[in-house]
Amino acid sequence: MKLYEALARDISESILSGALQPGDRLPSVRKTSASRGVSPATVFEAYYTLEAQGLVQARERSGYFVSVSAERLPPEPDTASRPAEDAQPLAMSERVFDLLETTMRRDVVPFGSAFPSPLLFPLARLARLMSTSVQQLDPWASVDDLTPGNARLRRQLSLRYLIEGMTVHADEIVVTNGALEALNLCLMAIARPGDAVLIESPAFYGSLQAIERQGLEAIAVPTHPRDGMDLAAAERALERHRPKACWLMTNFQNPLGSLMPDEKKRDLVRLLARYQVPLIEDDVFGELYFGDKRPLPAKAFDTEGLVMHCSSFSKCLAPGYRVGWVAGGRYTRQLARQKLASTLTTCAPAQGALALYLEKGGYDRHLRLLRHTLAAQQAVFMEAVRRHFPEGTRVTRPKGGYLLWLELPGAVDALAVHAAALAEGISVAPGPIFSPQPGFENCLRLNYGHQWDAHAEAALATVGRIVHAQLQR
Repeated sequence: MKLYEALARDISESILSGALQPGDRLPSVRKTSASRGVSPATVFEAYYTLEAQGLVQARERSGYFVSVSAERLPPEPDTASRPAEDAQPLAMSERVFDLLETTMRRDVVPFGSAFPSPLLFPLARLARLMSTSVQQLDPWASVDDLTPGNARLRRQLSLRYLIEGMTVHADEIVVTNGALEALNLCLMAIARPGDAVLIESPAFYGSLQAIERQGLEAIAVPTHPRDGMDLAAAERALERHRPKACWLMTNFQNPLGSLMPDEKKRDLVRLLARYQVPLIEDDVFGELYFGDKRPLPAKAFDTEGLVMHCSSFSKCLAPGYRVGWVAGGRYTRQLARQKLASTLTTCAPAQGALALYLEKGGYDRHLRLLRHTLAAQQAVFMEAVRRHFPEGTRVTRPKGGYLLWLELPGAVDALAVHAAALAEGISVAPGPIFSPQPGFENCLRLNYGHQWDAHAEAALATVGRIVHAQLQR
Protein backbone atom coordinates (compact mmCIF):
# COMPACT_ATOMS: atom_id res chain seq x y z
CA MET A 1 0.00 0.00 0.00
CA LYS A 2 1.34 3.41 -0.97
CA LEU A 3 1.73 6.14 1.67
CA TYR A 4 -1.18 8.21 0.38
CA GLU A 5 -3.40 5.11 0.25
CA ALA A 6 -2.59 4.27 3.88
CA LEU A 7 -3.38 7.83 4.92
CA ALA A 8 -6.65 7.85 2.95
CA ARG A 9 -7.58 4.52 4.52
CA ASP A 10 -7.01 5.79 8.06
CA ILE A 11 -9.10 8.92 7.48
CA SER A 12 -11.94 7.06 5.79
CA GLU A 13 -12.04 4.58 8.69
CA SER A 14 -12.44 7.53 11.05
CA ILE A 15 -15.29 8.86 8.92
CA LEU A 16 -17.09 5.52 8.60
CA SER A 17 -16.72 4.75 12.30
CA GLY A 18 -18.18 8.13 13.26
CA ALA A 19 -15.00 9.48 14.85
CA LEU A 20 -15.11 12.21 12.21
CA GLN A 21 -18.60 13.63 11.77
CA PRO A 22 -20.20 15.24 8.69
CA GLY A 23 -19.03 18.84 8.49
CA ASP A 24 -15.83 18.26 10.48
CA ARG A 25 -12.75 19.91 9.00
CA LEU A 26 -9.78 17.69 8.22
CA PRO A 27 -6.39 18.79 9.55
CA SER A 28 -4.53 21.11 7.20
CA VAL A 29 -2.12 19.64 4.68
CA ARG A 30 0.81 21.19 6.56
CA LYS A 31 -0.30 19.78 9.93
CA THR A 32 -1.00 16.30 8.55
CA SER A 33 2.32 16.30 6.71
CA ALA A 34 4.16 17.08 9.95
CA SER A 35 2.22 14.65 12.15
CA ARG A 36 2.47 11.74 9.71
CA GLY A 37 6.02 12.43 8.55
CA VAL A 38 5.05 12.47 4.87
CA SER A 39 5.34 15.05 2.14
CA PRO A 40 2.59 17.59 1.42
CA ALA A 41 2.18 15.93 -1.99
CA THR A 42 1.30 12.65 -0.24
CA VAL A 43 -1.33 14.40 1.89
CA PHE A 44 -2.82 16.12 -1.15
CA GLU A 45 -3.00 12.76 -2.97
CA ALA A 46 -4.79 11.19 0.01
CA TYR A 47 -7.28 14.06 0.18
CA TYR A 48 -7.87 13.87 -3.58
CA THR A 49 -8.58 10.15 -3.19
CA LEU A 50 -11.09 10.76 -0.40
CA GLU A 51 -12.72 13.51 -2.46
CA ALA A 52 -13.06 11.15 -5.45
CA GLN A 53 -14.73 8.64 -3.13
CA GLY A 54 -17.20 11.27 -2.00
CA LEU A 55 -16.09 11.09 1.63
CA VAL A 56 -14.74 14.65 1.82
CA GLN A 57 -15.27 17.84 -0.10
CA ALA A 58 -12.96 20.80 -0.69
CA ARG A 59 -14.10 24.31 0.20
CA GLU A 60 -12.25 27.19 -1.41
CA ARG A 61 -9.74 28.80 1.00
CA SER A 62 -11.12 26.68 3.87
CA GLY A 63 -9.72 23.19 3.40
CA TYR A 64 -11.34 19.75 3.30
CA PHE A 65 -14.48 18.74 5.18
CA VAL A 66 -16.27 15.44 5.83
CA SER A 67 -19.22 15.18 3.47
CA VAL A 68 -20.99 11.84 4.03
CA SER A 69 -24.03 12.02 6.28
CA ALA A 70 -26.30 9.08 7.07
CA GLU A 71 -29.14 11.52 7.67
CA ARG A 72 -28.89 12.69 4.06
CA LEU A 73 -29.01 9.20 2.59
CA PRO A 74 -32.18 7.69 1.13
CA PRO A 75 -34.41 5.94 3.68
CA GLU A 76 -34.20 2.19 4.15
CA PRO A 77 -36.94 -0.23 3.07
CA ASP A 78 -38.86 -0.94 6.27
CA THR A 79 -41.30 -3.75 5.51
CA ALA A 80 -40.96 -7.47 4.90
CA SER A 81 -41.95 -9.01 1.59
CA ARG A 82 -45.39 -10.61 1.19
CA PRO A 83 -45.08 -13.64 -1.08
CA ALA A 84 -47.93 -16.02 -1.81
CA GLU A 85 -48.04 -18.90 0.64
CA ASP A 86 -48.49 -21.66 -1.95
CA ALA A 87 -45.63 -23.71 -3.38
CA GLN A 88 -44.42 -22.30 -6.69
CA PRO A 89 -43.16 -24.13 -9.79
CA LEU A 90 -40.28 -22.23 -11.36
CA ALA A 91 -39.38 -20.93 -14.82
CA MET A 92 -36.45 -18.61 -14.14
CA SER A 93 -33.53 -19.76 -16.26
CA GLU A 94 -33.99 -17.73 -19.46
CA ARG A 95 -34.48 -14.47 -17.60
CA VAL A 96 -31.38 -15.08 -15.47
CA PHE A 97 -29.25 -16.15 -18.44
CA ASP A 98 -30.08 -12.86 -20.18
CA LEU A 99 -28.71 -10.94 -17.19
CA LEU A 100 -25.60 -13.10 -16.78
CA GLU A 101 -24.65 -12.66 -20.42
CA THR A 102 -24.56 -8.88 -20.01
CA THR A 103 -22.21 -9.07 -17.00
CA MET A 104 -19.66 -11.12 -18.97
CA ARG A 105 -18.84 -8.16 -21.22
CA ARG A 106 -15.94 -5.98 -20.09
CA ASP A 107 -17.36 -2.93 -21.90
CA VAL A 108 -20.52 -2.97 -19.74
CA VAL A 109 -20.54 -1.15 -16.38
CA PRO A 110 -21.23 -4.13 -14.04
CA PHE A 111 -23.77 -2.78 -11.56
CA GLY A 112 -25.77 -5.95 -12.27
CA SER A 113 -22.89 -8.32 -11.56
CA ALA A 114 -22.86 -10.68 -8.57
CA PHE A 115 -19.05 -10.46 -8.24
CA PRO A 116 -16.75 -7.71 -6.96
CA SER A 117 -13.93 -6.35 -9.08
CA PRO A 118 -11.18 -8.93 -9.74
CA LEU A 119 -8.67 -6.12 -9.12
CA LEU A 120 -9.43 -6.32 -5.38
CA PHE A 121 -7.72 -9.70 -4.97
CA PRO A 122 -4.07 -10.84 -4.57
CA LEU A 123 -4.08 -12.69 -7.87
CA ALA A 124 -0.34 -12.26 -8.55
CA ARG A 125 0.58 -13.90 -5.24
CA LEU A 126 -1.95 -16.67 -5.83
CA ALA A 127 -0.46 -17.27 -9.28
CA ARG A 128 3.00 -17.72 -7.75
CA LEU A 129 1.59 -20.13 -5.20
CA MET A 130 -0.22 -21.97 -7.97
CA SER A 131 3.13 -22.52 -9.69
CA THR A 132 4.63 -23.79 -6.43
CA SER A 133 1.61 -26.02 -5.88
CA VAL A 134 1.97 -27.64 -9.29
CA GLN A 135 5.70 -28.25 -8.79
CA GLN A 136 5.10 -29.84 -5.38
CA LEU A 137 2.02 -31.82 -6.38
CA ASP A 138 2.21 -35.42 -5.18
CA PRO A 139 1.17 -37.67 -8.10
CA TRP A 140 -0.90 -39.75 -5.67
CA ALA A 141 -2.82 -36.71 -4.49
CA SER A 142 -5.09 -37.06 -7.52
CA VAL A 143 -6.21 -40.36 -6.00
CA ASP A 144 -5.99 -39.63 -2.26
CA ASP A 145 -7.95 -36.36 -2.47
CA LEU A 146 -10.21 -37.43 -5.32
CA THR A 147 -13.63 -36.50 -3.96
CA PRO A 148 -13.39 -34.84 -0.52
CA GLY A 149 -10.62 -32.49 -1.69
CA ASN A 150 -7.09 -31.46 -0.75
CA ALA A 151 -6.37 -32.62 2.82
CA ARG A 152 -4.24 -29.54 3.63
CA LEU A 153 -6.95 -27.19 2.42
CA ARG A 154 -9.63 -28.99 4.42
CA ARG A 155 -7.39 -28.81 7.48
CA GLN A 156 -7.02 -25.04 7.05
CA LEU A 157 -10.78 -24.64 6.64
CA SER A 158 -11.33 -26.69 9.79
CA LEU A 159 -8.94 -24.36 11.65
CA ARG A 160 -10.86 -21.29 10.49
CA TYR A 161 -14.08 -22.81 11.83
CA LEU A 162 -12.29 -23.46 15.12
CA ILE A 163 -11.16 -19.83 15.35
CA GLU A 164 -14.84 -18.82 15.14
CA GLY A 165 -15.71 -21.23 17.96
CA MET A 166 -17.08 -24.09 15.85
CA THR A 167 -15.88 -27.68 15.85
CA VAL A 168 -15.95 -28.82 12.24
CA HIS A 169 -13.62 -31.72 11.55
CA ALA A 170 -11.73 -31.79 8.26
CA ASP A 171 -13.48 -35.08 7.43
CA GLU A 172 -16.82 -33.24 7.47
CA ILE A 173 -15.70 -30.90 4.67
CA VAL A 174 -16.15 -31.63 0.96
CA VAL A 175 -14.33 -29.29 -1.43
CA THR A 176 -16.44 -28.31 -4.45
CA ASN A 177 -16.31 -26.35 -7.70
CA GLY A 178 -17.44 -23.11 -6.10
CA ALA A 179 -20.23 -22.63 -3.57
CA LEU A 180 -22.90 -23.14 -6.21
CA GLU A 181 -21.87 -26.76 -6.70
CA ALA A 182 -21.89 -27.23 -2.92
CA LEU A 183 -25.42 -25.85 -2.74
CA ASN A 184 -26.60 -28.02 -5.63
CA LEU A 185 -25.05 -31.12 -4.05
CA CYS A 186 -26.98 -30.37 -0.87
CA LEU A 187 -30.25 -30.25 -2.76
CA MET A 188 -29.48 -33.46 -4.62
CA ALA A 189 -28.61 -35.25 -1.39
CA ILE A 190 -31.90 -34.55 0.41
CA ALA A 191 -34.65 -33.74 -2.10
CA ARG A 192 -36.39 -35.47 -5.00
CA PRO A 193 -38.47 -34.06 -7.89
CA GLY A 194 -41.78 -32.74 -6.62
CA ASP A 195 -40.46 -31.94 -3.12
CA ALA A 196 -40.73 -28.43 -1.69
CA VAL A 197 -37.93 -26.15 -0.47
CA LEU A 198 -38.30 -23.15 1.85
CA ILE A 199 -36.62 -20.01 0.47
CA GLU A 200 -36.41 -16.30 1.21
CA SER A 201 -38.35 -13.65 -0.69
CA PRO A 202 -36.61 -12.20 -2.61
CA ALA A 203 -34.04 -14.97 -3.06
CA PHE A 204 -30.68 -15.45 -4.77
CA TYR A 205 -31.53 -16.36 -8.36
CA GLY A 206 -28.98 -19.21 -8.26
CA SER A 207 -31.16 -20.95 -5.68
CA LEU A 208 -34.21 -20.50 -7.89
CA GLN A 209 -32.36 -21.98 -10.87
CA ALA A 210 -31.15 -24.95 -8.84
CA ILE A 211 -34.64 -25.66 -7.51
CA GLU A 212 -36.07 -25.39 -11.02
CA ARG A 213 -33.42 -27.63 -12.54
CA GLN A 214 -34.08 -30.41 -10.02
CA GLY A 215 -37.85 -30.33 -10.51
CA LEU A 216 -38.59 -28.98 -7.02
CA GLU A 217 -41.09 -26.40 -5.82
CA ALA A 218 -40.26 -23.21 -3.95
CA ILE A 219 -42.09 -21.94 -0.88
CA ALA A 220 -41.25 -18.25 -0.51
CA VAL A 221 -41.29 -16.90 3.06
CA PRO A 222 -41.61 -13.20 3.98
CA THR A 223 -38.16 -11.67 4.48
CA HIS A 224 -37.21 -8.31 6.00
CA PRO A 225 -34.43 -6.32 4.31
CA ARG A 226 -32.71 -5.73 7.65
CA ASP A 227 -32.85 -9.00 9.64
CA GLY A 228 -33.93 -11.67 7.20
CA MET A 229 -36.58 -14.39 7.16
CA ASP A 230 -39.77 -14.08 9.23
CA LEU A 231 -39.54 -17.12 11.53
CA ALA A 232 -43.24 -17.12 12.46
CA ALA A 233 -44.12 -17.30 8.77
CA ALA A 234 -41.45 -19.97 8.30
CA GLU A 235 -43.06 -22.11 11.02
CA ARG A 236 -46.47 -21.82 9.36
CA ALA A 237 -44.89 -22.91 6.07
CA LEU A 238 -43.13 -25.84 7.75
CA GLU A 239 -46.40 -26.99 9.31
CA ARG A 240 -48.41 -26.64 6.11
CA HIS A 241 -45.99 -27.84 3.42
CA ARG A 242 -43.55 -30.16 5.21
CA PRO A 243 -40.63 -29.14 2.96
CA LYS A 244 -37.56 -31.30 2.51
CA ALA A 245 -35.11 -28.44 3.04
CA CYS A 246 -34.67 -24.76 3.84
CA TRP A 247 -32.20 -22.78 1.70
CA LEU A 248 -31.21 -19.32 2.87
CA MET A 249 -28.42 -16.80 3.42
CA THR A 250 -28.15 -15.66 7.03
CA ASN A 251 -25.27 -13.22 6.45
CA PHE A 252 -25.61 -10.31 3.96
CA GLN A 253 -28.29 -11.99 1.92
CA ASN A 254 -28.30 -11.67 -1.85
CA PRO A 255 -30.07 -9.49 -3.00
CA LEU A 256 -31.20 -7.64 0.16
CA GLY A 257 -27.98 -7.56 2.16
CA SER A 258 -29.93 -8.49 5.30
CA LEU A 259 -28.08 -9.83 8.36
CA MET A 260 -29.92 -12.24 10.65
CA PRO A 261 -29.01 -11.52 14.31
CA ASP A 262 -27.33 -14.35 16.22
CA GLU A 263 -30.32 -14.94 18.48
CA LYS A 264 -32.57 -15.26 15.45
CA LYS A 265 -30.14 -17.73 13.87
CA ARG A 266 -30.30 -19.82 17.03
CA ASP A 267 -34.11 -19.74 16.92
CA LEU A 268 -34.05 -20.70 13.23
CA VAL A 269 -31.86 -23.74 13.87
CA ARG A 270 -34.07 -24.84 16.78
CA LEU A 271 -37.20 -24.41 14.66
CA LEU A 272 -35.84 -26.51 11.82
CA ALA A 273 -34.59 -29.15 14.26
CA ARG A 274 -38.10 -29.45 15.68
CA TYR A 275 -39.38 -30.37 12.23
CA GLN A 276 -36.17 -32.26 11.30
CA VAL A 277 -35.75 -30.11 8.19
CA PRO A 278 -32.12 -29.62 7.07
CA LEU A 279 -30.78 -26.13 6.45
CA ILE A 280 -28.72 -25.39 3.35
CA GLU A 281 -26.81 -22.30 4.47
CA ASP A 282 -25.26 -20.15 1.74
CA ASP A 283 -22.58 -18.09 3.52
CA VAL A 284 -20.42 -16.76 0.67
CA PHE A 285 -20.50 -13.17 1.99
CA GLY A 286 -19.80 -13.92 5.67
CA GLU A 287 -16.16 -12.77 5.55
CA LEU A 288 -17.11 -9.39 4.06
CA TYR A 289 -18.44 -7.80 7.26
CA PHE A 290 -17.88 -4.12 8.14
CA GLY A 291 -18.11 -4.42 11.92
CA ASP A 292 -15.60 -5.59 14.51
CA LYS A 293 -16.45 -9.29 14.37
CA ARG A 294 -17.44 -11.84 11.75
CA PRO A 295 -21.13 -12.68 12.12
CA LEU A 296 -21.60 -16.32 13.04
CA PRO A 297 -23.29 -18.65 10.58
CA ALA A 298 -26.33 -20.66 11.64
CA LYS A 299 -23.94 -23.63 11.60
CA ALA A 300 -22.53 -22.33 14.91
CA PHE A 301 -25.83 -23.19 16.65
CA ASP A 302 -26.29 -26.63 15.10
CA THR A 303 -26.15 -29.52 17.58
CA GLU A 304 -27.79 -32.20 15.42
CA GLY A 305 -25.80 -32.01 12.18
CA LEU A 306 -28.80 -30.60 10.27
CA VAL A 307 -26.99 -27.54 8.89
CA MET A 308 -25.00 -27.88 5.66
CA HIS A 309 -22.75 -24.82 5.63
CA CYS A 310 -21.63 -23.78 2.14
CA SER A 311 -19.08 -21.13 1.20
CA SER A 312 -16.26 -20.40 -1.23
CA PHE A 313 -13.24 -18.22 -1.98
CA SER A 314 -14.87 -16.68 -5.07
CA LYS A 315 -16.23 -13.56 -3.37
CA CYS A 316 -13.41 -12.87 -0.92
CA LEU A 317 -10.08 -14.14 -2.32
CA ALA A 318 -9.89 -16.02 -5.62
CA PRO A 319 -12.61 -15.39 -8.22
CA GLY A 320 -12.16 -17.70 -11.17
CA TYR A 321 -10.48 -20.45 -9.14
CA ARG A 322 -13.92 -21.95 -8.50
CA VAL A 323 -13.05 -23.49 -5.13
CA GLY A 324 -15.80 -23.79 -2.56
CA TRP A 325 -16.80 -26.25 0.13
CA VAL A 326 -19.60 -27.64 2.24
CA ALA A 327 -19.41 -28.66 5.89
CA GLY A 328 -22.07 -31.32 5.61
CA GLY A 329 -22.86 -32.44 9.17
CA ARG A 330 -24.86 -35.67 9.14
CA TYR A 331 -25.13 -35.46 5.33
CA THR A 332 -21.40 -35.50 4.57
CA ARG A 333 -21.39 -39.04 3.18
CA GLN A 334 -24.36 -38.38 0.86
CA LEU A 335 -22.69 -35.16 -0.35
CA ALA A 336 -19.43 -36.99 -1.11
CA ARG A 337 -21.36 -39.59 -3.09
CA GLN A 338 -23.18 -36.90 -5.07
CA LYS A 339 -19.84 -35.23 -5.78
CA LEU A 340 -18.34 -38.54 -6.90
CA ALA A 341 -21.27 -39.18 -9.22
CA SER A 342 -21.25 -35.71 -10.78
CA THR A 343 -17.98 -33.75 -11.13
CA LEU A 344 -15.78 -36.28 -9.29
CA THR A 345 -13.19 -33.76 -8.06
CA THR A 346 -12.10 -30.10 -7.92
CA CYS A 347 -9.04 -28.60 -9.65
CA ALA A 348 -6.00 -29.89 -7.71
CA PRO A 349 -3.57 -27.00 -8.47
CA ALA A 350 -6.16 -24.41 -7.41
CA GLN A 351 -6.79 -26.26 -4.15
CA GLY A 352 -3.06 -26.53 -3.53
CA ALA A 353 -2.49 -22.83 -4.15
CA LEU A 354 -5.25 -21.84 -1.72
CA ALA A 355 -3.95 -24.27 0.91
CA LEU A 356 -0.49 -22.68 0.62
CA TYR A 357 -1.95 -19.19 0.84
CA LEU A 358 -3.83 -20.01 4.05
CA GLU A 359 -0.80 -21.77 5.56
CA LYS A 360 1.57 -18.89 4.85
CA GLY A 361 -0.70 -16.26 6.42
CA GLY A 362 -1.85 -12.96 5.00
CA TYR A 363 -5.45 -13.98 4.36
CA ASP A 364 -6.86 -11.98 7.27
CA ARG A 365 -4.76 -8.95 6.34
CA HIS A 366 -6.15 -9.17 2.80
CA LEU A 367 -9.69 -9.46 4.17
CA ARG A 368 -9.25 -6.36 6.34
CA LEU A 369 -8.18 -4.30 3.33
CA LEU A 370 -10.98 -5.74 1.21
CA ARG A 371 -13.62 -5.00 3.83
CA HIS A 372 -12.31 -1.46 4.25
CA THR A 373 -12.45 -0.85 0.50
CA LEU A 374 -15.99 -2.21 0.19
CA ALA A 375 -17.23 -0.18 3.17
CA ALA A 376 -15.80 3.01 1.70
CA GLN A 377 -17.29 2.25 -1.71
CA GLN A 378 -20.69 1.57 -0.15
CA ALA A 379 -20.70 5.01 1.48
CA VAL A 380 -19.80 6.72 -1.77
CA PHE A 381 -22.28 4.69 -3.82
CA MET A 382 -25.18 5.40 -1.46
CA GLU A 383 -24.40 9.10 -1.49
CA ALA A 384 -24.44 9.00 -5.30
CA VAL A 385 -27.81 7.20 -5.28
CA ARG A 386 -29.15 10.06 -3.15
CA ARG A 387 -27.96 12.60 -5.70
CA HIS A 388 -29.07 10.84 -8.86
CA PHE A 389 -32.24 8.90 -8.04
CA PRO A 390 -35.70 10.38 -7.48
CA GLU A 391 -37.13 11.25 -4.10
CA GLY A 392 -38.93 8.27 -2.61
CA THR A 393 -36.18 5.80 -3.52
CA ARG A 394 -35.42 3.45 -0.63
CA VAL A 395 -32.01 1.79 -0.25
CA THR A 396 -30.82 -0.94 2.08
CA ARG A 397 -27.80 -0.30 4.30
CA PRO A 398 -26.03 -3.67 4.52
CA LYS A 399 -23.39 -4.17 7.20
CA GLY A 400 -21.28 -6.20 4.79
CA GLY A 401 -20.99 -7.56 1.27
CA TYR A 402 -21.17 -5.35 -1.81
CA LEU A 403 -24.82 -5.38 -2.92
CA LEU A 404 -27.53 -2.73 -2.47
CA TRP A 405 -31.26 -3.29 -2.91
CA LEU A 406 -33.26 -0.32 -4.19
CA GLU A 407 -37.03 0.09 -3.97
CA LEU A 408 -37.94 2.66 -6.61
CA PRO A 409 -40.93 5.01 -6.21
CA GLY A 410 -44.14 4.94 -8.19
CA ALA A 411 -44.78 2.58 -11.07
CA VAL A 412 -41.16 2.19 -12.17
CA ASP A 413 -40.62 -0.98 -14.22
CA ALA A 414 -37.25 -2.51 -13.25
CA LEU A 415 -37.16 -4.73 -16.35
CA ALA A 416 -37.60 -1.65 -18.55
CA VAL A 417 -34.87 0.14 -16.56
CA HIS A 418 -32.59 -2.87 -17.13
CA ALA A 419 -33.23 -2.81 -20.89
CA ALA A 420 -32.73 0.96 -21.19
CA ALA A 421 -29.55 0.90 -19.09
CA LEU A 422 -28.11 -1.98 -21.11
CA ALA A 423 -28.61 0.06 -24.27
CA GLU A 424 -26.31 2.64 -22.60
CA GLY A 425 -23.69 -0.01 -21.74
CA ILE A 426 -24.74 -0.44 -18.09
CA SER A 427 -26.03 -3.60 -16.43
CA VAL A 428 -28.38 -3.63 -13.45
CA ALA A 429 -30.14 -6.58 -11.82
CA PRO A 430 -33.95 -6.15 -11.97
CA GLY A 431 -36.02 -7.29 -9.00
CA PRO A 432 -38.23 -9.85 -10.79
CA ILE A 433 -35.30 -12.25 -11.36
CA PHE A 434 -35.12 -12.80 -7.59
CA SER A 435 -38.64 -14.16 -7.18
CA PRO A 436 -40.52 -17.25 -8.41
CA GLN A 437 -43.77 -15.27 -8.52
CA PRO A 438 -44.78 -11.78 -9.63
CA GLY A 439 -43.23 -9.15 -7.41
CA PHE A 440 -40.37 -6.69 -6.95
CA GLU A 441 -41.17 -5.05 -10.30
CA ASN A 442 -39.97 -1.69 -8.94
CA CYS A 443 -36.73 -3.00 -7.40
CA LEU A 444 -33.09 -3.13 -8.48
CA ARG A 445 -30.00 -4.80 -7.08
CA LEU A 446 -26.81 -2.80 -7.64
CA ASN A 447 -23.20 -3.89 -7.13
CA TYR A 448 -20.84 -1.37 -5.50
CA GLY A 449 -17.87 -3.76 -5.47
CA HIS A 450 -16.13 -2.23 -8.47
CA GLN A 451 -13.91 0.84 -8.62
CA TRP A 452 -15.71 4.12 -8.05
CA ASP A 453 -14.51 6.72 -10.53
CA ALA A 454 -15.92 9.32 -12.90
CA HIS A 455 -17.04 6.61 -15.32
CA ALA A 456 -18.99 4.77 -12.61
CA GLU A 457 -20.49 8.06 -11.38
CA ALA A 458 -21.66 8.91 -14.89
CA ALA A 459 -23.13 5.42 -15.32
CA LEU A 460 -25.11 5.63 -12.07
CA ALA A 461 -26.32 9.10 -13.07
CA THR A 462 -27.55 7.58 -16.34
CA VAL A 463 -29.52 4.90 -14.49
CA GLY A 464 -30.99 7.62 -12.29
CA ARG A 465 -32.08 9.58 -15.37
CA ILE A 466 -33.75 6.48 -16.78
CA VAL A 467 -35.73 6.06 -13.57
CA HIS A 468 -36.68 9.77 -13.56
CA ALA A 469 -37.86 9.48 -17.17
CA GLN A 470 -40.14 6.57 -16.32
CA LEU A 471 -41.77 8.54 -13.53
CA GLN A 472 -42.46 11.48 -15.87
CA ARG A 473 -44.44 9.41 -18.39
